[in-house]
This record gives sequence, structure tokens and C-alpha cells, in this order.
Amino acid sequence: MSNNSIETIQRDLLERVQTVDVPRDVLKSPELKQLYGTIATLPAEERGPFGKSLNDMKAILEQAITEREEQAESAKIVALDVTAPWDLNTHQPSLLPTTQGTQHPLTTELEVVIDIFTRMGFQAIESRQIDDDFHMFGALNFPENHPARDGYDTFRTEEGFIPPAHTSTMQHRILKNGRADLEAGTPIAAISYGRVFRNEDVDATHEHTFYQVEGVFVSKTATLGEMLGTLRSFFEAYYGQQLRIKTQPAYFPFTEPGLEFAIEKPAALGGKPGEWLEMLGCGMIHPNVLETAGIDPNEYSGFAWGGGVERLVMLKYGIEDLRHFESAKLTFLRKFA
Repeated sequence: MSNNSIETIQRDLLERVQTVDVPRDVLKSPELKQLYGTIATLPAEERGPFGKSLNDMKAILEQAITEREEQAESAKIVALDVTAPWDLNTHQPSLLPTTQGTQHPLTTELEVVIDIFTRMGFQAIESRQIDDDFHMFGALNFPENHPARDGYDTFRTEEGFIPPAHTSTMQHRILKNGRADLEAGTPIAAISYGRVFRNEDVDATHEHTFYQVEGVFVSKTATLGEMLGTLRSFFEAYYGQQLRIKTQPAYFPFTEPGLEFAIEKPAALGGKPGEWLEMLGCGMIHPNVLETAGIDPNEYSGFAWGGGVERLVMLKYGIEDLRHFESAKLTFLRKFA
């Protein structure tokens, strides 16, 4: 049998591989068996070259069959949306939740908070979701034996890193990075925002994961009165009305003095005169914190504050349970769509 005949049969078999349902059956075809049976009838000197030609043809067929099988297998794979609320193969068009996604209410309100502070001249910096002990505690004047360092209050990884329990974890970086501007006569004015993590039991008013916003301001003339005016302006802008404020002493390792800041409950939220809402902790930045960042506390002073975003939003919209934000309940989320 000539090489031309072998090439003709090979071409026909390759075409068959692309059309039959089970391409591997081509290897059992009568034509191929007949070719292998021909070897015994050939002169001894022709058997080797003829057999090699057949083996080469079979290798080409096997490669074509493998490629065809892989294509068929790929066609069976369906891209799955792991976030889908029901099985992908279940056709329930009437149950589709929406034709267009919307922002989560916390994202929307966080953007409002950031917008107010940036219009007041503060730079906005996103916080970290994992950090080290120095930025979380050491740079903020926490004593070595402070209870906040304990596992019952703060999460830690096996490597010793910490999912930040407050956005104050960014304060040292903000102060250190702002030294050059401060020395050039420009105040340090920044907020940090992001998720924080606490070892908390979850209930209507507590979550292990939530959002915070931290503010830092440092200049040669920063005062407590300036801080109170800044915070009052923010809350009045956020709630859209004039508010009375008050403070009471509080202890935070990174402030001296430290204060709890409260506003009179807005009338829009059903508040009456004399009803107060504690909103955040604040105070003048502790000299040790400034000094650790390389800022002379004898020349400069500053103030800082930090509070939860969820609390702002709950009061604004009359939300009674903190757990709604992470529930993924469409009945709740549609209220903000």
C-alpha cells in the first residue's frame, strides 16, 4: 500500500473524529484494522517503514481525539455565580430580586460622611484591615498590660497580626506622614475610615465587624474648642439641623484630656429637649502619641476623635437592630435603593 493511500485514509479518519459522537471509536475503525493487517503481507524490508507510518498516523489521530474530547468537556462547564440566591439551573424569572444593583446603605452613608469632612478640609484615608501591635497599641500610648490587648477584646492571627479594633491604627501613619507639611506651616488634617473588628457577642447593638471614622488635626494652635466646633459642624451637616452638644470626661490612652461627645437628640428623630445621645470619643492628642510620631508636643498640639458609622445611620433612619446591615435581607436593603 502506498503512502498516498495512508494519507488519504488518515484524512478521512481525522474528518470522522470531528463528526462522530464518540471520537475514540475511530481507533477501532475497519480501515485502521485493515492497514495493520497489511503489515504481515509486506516484504520484510517494507514492514518497518510501513509500520512507522501507521504509528505516526495513529499518534495524530489520538491527539485529534484528545482535543475533541477536551472541547466537548469544556462545553459542558457552566459559569456559576456563587452569590446567586438559588440554583443556577432553576428558572424562576419572577423571583429575580432586581434588574439593577444598588449600593449598600453603609457605603452610601460613609460617602456622605467622607464628603462632609473633605469639604471641611480633611484628607480621607482608607484604614487597614490587618495591622501590627505597634500601630494598633504601642504608637497610641497603650500600656503593655492594657485590657484592650487581651484576646477577649481583640482578634489576633496566629502570626501575631491584628485585625484593627479601631481606625486609630492609622493615626501614627497620618502624623508621621504629615510632619513635613506641619513644619512647612500646613496643619495635619485627615480622617481615616474602614472596617474594624472586635471580639464581641452579636446582638441588636453590638457587632464583631463594623465601620468607624477617625479624625486627626494637628497645628501650633489646635484647641479643644476648635475640636468641639468641628464635630458640631459635622453632626449638623449630617443630620441637616442645628444641634446642641455636650461632653463629659472619659479615659482613652491616646488623648489627654479625653471626652465623650454627645448631641441633643434631633427633633427629626423624635427627640425632645434634654434627650442626649453619646456619639463618639474624642480629646486632645496625648503628648506621648505626638512624640512617638516625631512631633514636638511643646510646639504642636492636636485633637482626634473616632466613632461608628452604623450608629450614625441607625439614628438617621430609625433602624432598631444593628444586625440588619449584615443580614442581606432584601426587604431591608430595598428601603435604601
